[in-house]
Amino acid sequence: MALDLSGVRRVVERLLDDRLELWRDVDGASGDVLDEGTGELKPGGSVPVLLWAGVGAIVRPGSLGVMPALDSLAAAGPASTGYQALLPLAAPSAAVDDVLVVSRTARDPQLTGRRFRVADVGLGTYTVVRVMRLELLAD
Repeated sequence: MALDLSGVRRVVERLLDDRLELWRDVDGASGDVLDEGTGELKPGGSVPVLLWAGVGAIVRPGSLGVMPALDSLAAAGPASTGYQALLPLAAPSAAVDDVLVVSRTARDPQLTGRRFRVADVGLGTYTVVRVMRLELLAD
């Protein structure tokens, strides 16, 4: 007898209410370019392709990471991959280095417009949503 998670999937997907966009650099040429005049990294290369747009959620599970501080004292600080994206199973599979953009959110206005790099994509037998580990990209 197989475990049917379709009811759980429907309930969880109703909780996903952020508008997200998943972008991919198809030819690998849209990496950052160093502006030698200002010393800043600027987006460059070709135009990324929109893979998917739909509902999802950005979450920050757990607590702040622990990192070493001055004089060997421990200090709490955010981990570089402290965010996760939750997407419906109908969304296409993401790849490492894809970019996820939050186009609209009802809960946290500061999240709107944020860009995240996909650092890892989770897989599992009893999956009800797609889970991706993210790194926040500088604005």
